[in-house]
Amino acid sequence: MTELPTNTQDTENATNDTAQELLVKLRQKQGNWVEWGTAIAYLQKNGYNPQEIFEATGFEPSQQNQVIVGSQVYSCLEKFGASEATKAYYGERASDILYELRLLTQEDRAAAADLIFLHKLDVDEAREIAKSIRDFSRFPAPPTGFTANPGDAVAYQIWKLARQNSDLQERSRLIAKALRFVHSQTARKQIEQLLMDFTAVVQRPAPILPFFRLESDEELPRIVPVVGELPLTPQDIQAVPIITEIEPFRIVKFAGEQAWVSLPGWQVLRSAEDPVVIIASSDIFPNPTLTKTEPVLVVIDRAQREWDISSYFVVDNSGEIDFQWFDTAPENTILGKIIVILRPKKVLDEEFTKDSWQIDE
Repeated sequence: MTELPTNTQDTENATNDTAQELLVKLRQKQGNWVEWGTAIAYLQKNGYNPQEIFEATGFEPSQQNQVIVGSQVYSCLEKFGASEATKAYYGERASDILYELRLLTQEDRAAAADLIFLHKLDVDEAREIAKSIRDFSRFPAPPTGFTANPGDAVAYQIWKLARQNSDLQERSRLIAKALRFVHSQTARKQIEQLLMDFTAVVQRPAPILPFFRLESDEELPRIVPVVGELPLTPQDIQAVPIITEIEPFRIVKFAGEQAWVSLPGWQVLRSAEDPVVIIASSDIFPNPTLTKTEPVLVVIDRAQREWDISSYFVVDNSGEIDFQWFDTAPENTILGKIIVILRPKKVLDEEFTKDSWQIDE
């Protein structure tokens, strides 16, 4: 066995010592949850998988993800001016609330955390606040009367719902809720006008998102590398890289940055001129029928960049891609049209299906 250089051995020994110390601290629940998130992130970065960490510390994989992401959000509170009271509060509790702010920009995370702390909101309300601020950030400039303050951003979304509601009781409830969060006087006037104007503004319904789900094993592809055409040498065969399928969509990565995924030959995919795939999470899309968050593949056709009201698009939102439906032509640059959102195949018992004799029976 080839010996490692001394400095490499020293580095590995130091890493192992640090990892063991962190595992002990996690097992004994030493420190606060922010420190736990930082420790788990370190362990995962240095080769420990979530199951190994769970067995050594008792932190379940879902909890690991929550405290890792929550600790990253907490670091934004320190960098971007959250109040001392907010930082003190979230430094000891509520990692689940900070987790809901993960999709916001770093500056917005701090502002949102202050707003949530000020109003003592729970995790469901925090999720609503984060979505309102994220949706508001898509505007090139704040709508008339409203400002970029997170309170105004939340108030705007509620004001918009109130304008569309013809039920006076529900309309009044929404107006009161908007006034609870509003920050600027100009925005407050916009909201108070609804107390005198009872006209309901008709809102066009958003189109149905193109969700598909893999249903059978036959629809799950197996990707095999091609060596070439005969005659071939043993070296040609050996030169083909070993591929590893990444579940649940069997994505295949080769050496380098490229990756491929094989999809069923649905007509919508065969008709696409320039399709590409983006990996996302289902909770970024508005869909009240979804009962759980799961990974999805978003297939976009980069050749379709003309806006139409019946489709969702991927757009350039201040240097980041964003998925959105627009009821009028957007000012954002359209990068492509969403043609399929693919959900993974449901597996009732994954271990059971691996045994062919059980299936045959």
